[in-house]
Amino acid sequence: MGNKNIGPLNDIKVVELATVLAGPGVGRYLADFGAEVIKVESPEGDPTRRMGWTGTNESDSYFWKLINRNKSVISLDLKISENKEILWAIIKDVDVLIENFRPGKLAKLGFSSEELLKANPKLVILRLTGFGQTGPYSSYPGFATIVDALSGFSNLLGEPQGTPSLPPIALADELTALVGAFSVMLALRHAEKRGEGQEVDVNLLTSMFQIMGALPSAYAHMGYLQPRLGSGIPYTVPRGTYKSVDNIWLAISCSSDSVSDRVLNLLGLNDDPRFVNFQSRSKNRELLEGYVKEWVGKRTYSEVLDKFREADAAVGKVMSMEEIFTDEHFLSRDMITDVEGVQMQNLVAKLYKSPGNLRHPGRKFNQNSKEILRRYSKKKRNN
Repeated sequence: MGNKNIGPLNDIKVVELATVLAGPGVGRYLADFGAEVIKVESPEGDPTRRMGWTGTNESDSYFWKLINRNKSVISLDLKISENKEILWAIIKDVDVLIENFRPGKLAKLGFSSEELLKANPKLVILRLTGFGQTGPYSSYPGFATIVDALSGFSNLLGEPQGTPSLPPIALADELTALVGAFSVMLALRHAEKRGEGQEVDVNLLTSMFQIMGALPSAYAHMGYLQPRLGSGIPYTVPRGTYKSVDNIWLAISCSSDSVSDRVLNLLGLNDDPRFVNFQSRSKNRELLEGYVKEWVGKRTYSEVLDKFREADAAVGKVMSMEEIFTDEHFLSRDMITDVEGVQMQNLVAKLYKSPGNLRHPGRKFNQNSKEILRRYSKKKRNN
C-alpha cells in the first residue's frame, strides 16, 4: 500500500465532522479514491474507536480502522474559540464539509450555512442525519435500527406469520455512506461548473426507502402490502435458501423466465401449467418451493452446484466469513486486502485508468494534530 494520495479525487480536500458509520463512511469512499480527508474528533474521540471488535493489545476497533482509513485525524474542542478559528481555517481551504450533527447544532456552534458559504463560496456541505434536515422526525436521534423499522424494511424481514426482523449489520449506515459519496460528487460537479457550493441533505431514512423498489407504487395503485416471506420475494419464485443432503445451505434465485425455465427443466416441471410464468409461479409459491426443497434435499451440495452450473442457472453457497477468506473468487479479485497489518475490504470499485489507493488504516487518536495545526495555525494568522 502506498502512502501518496493517488486517484481521481487527489485534488479534493475534505473536512469531516461526523461520527460512527454513515458520515465517516462517506469520507472513507472519498479518501479511498484520493481525496485528502481531515477527520475532526472531539476530545473524547469518535465512539467508533471503541465499537465492536478490537485486536489484542490494540486501543482502536477494527470498525475504526476500516471506516477511517486513509484519513488524517485531529482532536478539536469546538467550545474553545481558538479551536473554532483552526476549524474556520480548514473550512476555507477545503472543497467538502461532512457533518452529522442534529439539525441546527452546528449553527449553534457558530458554523451556520450562511457563514460557511460566505467563508468558502464553493464549499459542498454534506449534512447527514437520521431523518433529514426538516420534518417532524428531524430532531429525533437517528440510528439505523429505527430507520430499518420506519422505512418499511423490517416489516418485510422474517418468516411468514413471524415477528419483524432487523438486519444483522449496519445496513442503513453502509448504504447511506454510498448515497452520501454519490451526492457529494454531484455537488462537486455543480461547484465545478457554476462556481457555487451548496448544502446537501442526505439521511438514513430516505436512503433505505429508496431501496424498497416498486413497493410504494404497488401500494399506492393496488393497495398491495408485501407479507413476510422468509427468504422469498413475491416476484421471484423459486427463490430462497435450501439445504442439501450433506447439510450445506445453498441460495437459488429464478429472477427471469429464462432461468426459471432451466430450473424447472432440472426439476422435471417444465411442462407443468402451474409454473409457466411469473404470475402462476407466485400463485403456487408454496407448492413450487416444496419441490425445490425436496430436490435439493436429496442431493449433495456438489451435485446441486454441478447441475445448476450445467444448466446455467443461478446458485451459490451460503458462506460464512471463514469460507469467504478461502474462496477462490474473493482471492482472485483481491476483495480482502492487508492495510498495514489489518485485513479489511479492498476498494469498492476498480477504476482501470484512475484507481484508488489504500494508504493506511484509521489513525491513532490525535496522530496528525501537530502537522495539521502547523499548517492551519499559519493560515489562521494570515487570514
